[in-house]
Amino acid sequence: MERDMNVSSTSSVVHWLASLTLTLLGSVHPMPVTIDPVCTADTTAKYSLTFTGMWSQTSFPKQYPIYRPPAQWSPLIGVTHSSDYHIWQRNEFASNGVREFSEKGEAWTLMKEVEAAGERIQSVYGLFSAPALVGGTGQMTSEFEVFARHSFLSFIVRIVPSPDWFLGVDSFDLCEGDQWKESVTLELYPYDAGTDSGFTFSSPNFETIPQDKVTQITSSSPSHPANSFYYPRLKNLPPMGKVTLTKTKNNQIFSIPMEPIQFNQTGNEIGNEIEDSLINSTPLDCEVSAWSPWGLCKGKCGDSGVRHRTRYIHLQPANNGVVCPPLEEENKCIPDNCL
Repeated sequence: MERDMNVSSTSSVVHWLASLTLTLLGSVHPMPVTIDPVCTADTTAKYSLTFTGMWSQTSFPKQYPIYRPPAQWSPLIGVTHSSDYHIWQRNEFASNGVREFSEKGEAWTLMKEVEAAGERIQSVYGLFSAPALVGGTGQMTSEFEVFARHSFLSFIVRIVPSPDWFLGVDSFDLCEGDQWKESVTLELYPYDAGTDSGFTFSSPNFETIPQDKVTQITSSSPSHPANSFYYPRLKNLPPMGKVTLTKTKNNQIFSIPMEPIQFNQTGNEIGNEIEDSLINSTPLDCEVSAWSPWGLCKGKCGDSGVRHRTRYIHLQPANNGVVCPPLEEENKCIPDNCL
């Protein structure tokens, strides 16, 4: 499975998305369908979306990917739609498009699925994107439009590198009665697409057969010490990202996404001294191997001897986690072959 992503190659995807958004917007015509009574707003609403990556070595120290490739985020793919559409859904099987996007970062099949839903049942109003983020922390932004019959927002962004892990929102309704929400911030946690059984960020391809459903990853699930998100001391994982949705006053929607903003590992904007309180410190305890077998008992005849055994460090502690125990132990014994 290809792990590395060529961020610069996403420009063609961005331009394709811009044209497809206009196509979808233009394809929505009045239909003899009753408007969802949950939303009775009589105007469209325009929003800015800011995705903030909070994936740092401080908040997620276990197996944090530093190179080949380092921690980063794919482009964000977003959809505005009606209540009868889902780009992805928890506890349901991922589509082929979601599979390809979450495993490889390839968005073409996913975008074709969205386009088909817009043309077939007109459940989709608009499709938009935000550019890839080269780094685990930072921000990417975009803008989109909703109206009464298509008041829901969904999006997906891939965790890079990972087997098939992503962050996202499924069917968030921006309408309340006859009013549009002014500003909303949602914390984001990792999901497993259920198509690859890898345990770590850089696991080789290991297809899940049969395919599992989409599940949320927690500090104890999957309950395997090798998993990159396994933190048994934590009740809950810290958020890996957040998204802020703000209703805009300007009626114009820009089709070209803004350049992403990078943050360093301490949460500071690169080239700026402004502190952004992104970082949660997650303690990582030392992990050691099992003891080796006892060595030979050495000593002089008539005296007690000494034997040794050792173990080695699997994982160094971080962020005030439990320090490593002794790696060598000795014990008195009766010499096997005394001198």
